[in-house]
Amino acid sequence: MTVQSDVATTRAARPRRRIQVMSLTAAAEERVREILDNADLPHGGLRVGVRNGGCAGMSYTMDVVAAPGAGDEVIAFEGGQVFVDPKAVLFLLGTTMDFRVTKLSATFAFDNPNQVSACGCGESVSLKAADPGALDG
Repeated sequence: MTVQSDVATTRAARPRRRIQVMSLTAAAEERVREILDNADLPHGGLRVGVRNGGCAGMSYTMDVVAAPGAGDEVIAFEGGQVFVDPKAVLFLLGTTMDFRVTKLSATFAFDNPNQVSACGCGESVSLKAADPGALDG
């Protein structure tokens, strides 16, 4: 019985590995900083999530908010922060958020390993939830 309680104590005391849900490129960080500077929200951030809709099934959402919502994952960087909606975490796990400028557009782009397909217009995507068990390896 003593052995079992020692094992339980060891498991409880072992720190859990913290994995960042998303990463941002330098271009994305710079654009988020610009957006937040213009919004005049000193403690605010850009909240990222996903919602059902569009021809492929889901689309990314982004909103400037004054503070993170309950349960939001916070990705902080020099001069800004991104909040990830907890309902979107499994769909965004491993994603890199970029900001791309071309002759015809300037937009945030998501390089998402959980993306199965995208519609032709580029406004919606089909996403699968990430396997949280794959993170333990």
